Amino acid sequence: MVQEEITPNRRYMSWPVLSLLVFITVIGFENIFYPFQNQGLSVVINWVILLVIYIVPYALISAQLGTTFTRADEGGGLATWMRRTLGDTWGYWTSWIYWAQTLPYLVDVSNSVIVALSWLILGDNTLGKRMSNLTFGLLTFAIILLFIVLENLFSRSLEVMSLIGGAAMFLMAVLFVALTAAGLAKGVHSATTFTWAAFRPHFSMHYFATTGLLIFATSGAELGATYVAQLRNPKKEFPKAMWALAIMTGFLVIFGSLALGVWFNANHLPDDLKMNGAYYAFSMLGKAWGWGKTLMYMFAGTQLLFMLAQLAVLIDASSRVLSADTAMRFMPKWLLQKNKQGRPVHSYIFTAALCLFLLLLSGTLPNINAIFNWLLNLNGIVSPYKTALVFVAFLALRAKADKFTSGYTFIKSKAGAYLVGGWCFVFTFICATLGFLPQEVVFGTTGWTHQLVMNIISVIVLFGFGFIMPLLARRDIAKENLE
Repeated sequence: MVQEEITPNRRYMSWPVLSLLVFITVIGFENIFYPFQNQGLSVVINWVILLVIYIVPYALISAQLGTTFTRADEGGGLATWMRRTLGDTWGYWTSWIYWAQTLPYLVDVSNSVIVALSWLILGDNTLGKRMSNLTFGLLTFAIILLFIVLENLFSRSLEVMSLIGGAAMFLMAVLFVALTAAGLAKGVHSATTFTWAAFRPHFSMHYFATTGLLIFATSGAELGATYVAQLRNPKKEFPKAMWALAIMTGFLVIFGSLALGVWFNANHLPDDLKMNGAYYAFSMLGKAWGWGKTLMYMFAGTQLLFMLAQLAVLIDASSRVLSADTAMRFMPKWLLQKNKQGRPVHSYIFTAALCLFLLLLSGTLPNINAIFNWLLNLNGIVSPYKTALVFVAFLALRAKADKFTSGYTFIKSKAGAYLVGGWCFVFTFICATLGFLPQEVVFGTTGWTHQLVMNIISVIVLFGFGFIMPLLARRDIAKENLE
C-alpha cells in the first residue's frame, strides 16, 4: 500500500461530499426551467428516458475514466483523459474547447447576477422596462471585469462560496418540490392537467434541437475527476460519487419539472420563463402558503450567492485552463505570460475581450429577455460539443484497454462499451449541431435568420481561435530559432 494512503494526518474528501460538490457545479434549480419552456410537461418523460440511456451512462463513463487516471501530478479531468489516450494535440484541443465553452456561460452567469439583484431590489420582473440593452450589457461586462481584477481575492474563498451557495440552492430546490407536494395535498389547484397527452413526448426536429439544453443542464460529471486524488480509496469511492450524482440529478430534473407543471400551465408558458421563471415559481409558492414574497426573496438571495460563486469558479478555471496540460507547445508566449503575482494577465484580457464580443453580438437583439435566451441557447450548442469529447476519451480508453488499468469498469464487454459510448457520442454531437437552429423565434423570419447567423459566428470565433494559437506558437518558436 502506498504510504500516502495510510498517513493519519492527511485530510481526505468523502465520496458523499464529492458528489455534492460536483452536483452543485453541474445543475442548479434554474436549469430545469430552460428545457421546460422548450418542451413543456413532456420534458418529464424525456428526462426519464435521458436518465436511463444517457445521464447514468455518462456518469459511469466518467467514473471509469476518473479511476483510470488518478496521478496526483496530473490535473485530472477531460483534458488529461484525452492527452493520455490520444496524445498531446488532442489534449490541447480539449483544453481549448473546454475553455471556449465556458465563456458564453460566464456571460450568462453575469446576466443572472443582474437579474437576481433586480428581483432583490425591485421585487418584480420590470428589469426589461427599466434598463436598456446597452446598460444591461455594460453592467454584465463590469461584473466580469470586477471578478477578473479581484480573482485572487475570490479564489481564496472559492470552495467555501461554492459549498455554501450550492448547498443552499439544492435545499431551495428540495423545499420547492416538498412544498409543492404538500400544497397539492392541501388542495392547491394545478395549473396543468396531468394527463398522458400532456406528458407524451414529440420526437421532432424541435425536440432534438432543444435537447442540447438538457445536456447542458446536466453536463459536468467529469469535473469530479479533478478531486480523485483527494479520496481515500478512489477506485471504490469515485464510482459511488458518480452514482449519487446521477440519482440526485434525476431527482431534481424529474420531480422539479413535475412541480413546475403545478404552478405553470405547460401549454401557455410566459415568454420570459427562462429569465424570470424561478422567481415567478417561488412567488406563487409563497402566495399559496400565505407567506407573501418571502420565498421569492429567499431564492433571489440564494441565486445571487450561487451565481457569484459560479462566476468565481469560472474566472478561476478560465485563467488556468489555457496553461494546462500541453498548452506551452500550442500557445503563444504572450498569452501565457504572468505578472509578479503569478497571474496570467494577458489571458484575463483575452477572456474579457471574447466576453465583450459576445455581449456586443447579443446587443443586436431586441430586448433583455431575447439576450438572456440567446446566451442560454448558445450554451446548448457549445457545452454539448465539449461533453461529446468525454465519450471520445472513453472509446479511446477501451480501444487501448491493455495499456491502462481502470479501478472501475463500465460494461465489461468491449463491444457493449463501444455501443454505449458510440451512442452517447452520436446523440450528443447531433443535439449540439441541431442546437444551431433558433427556437424562440418563428422559422423563416428575419429574427430567426439573425439568430442563426449569430450562432454560427459565435461558434466559429470561440472555437476558431484554437486553430490560430498553434500557428502563433510556431511563429514564436521560429523566431527563437533564428535568434
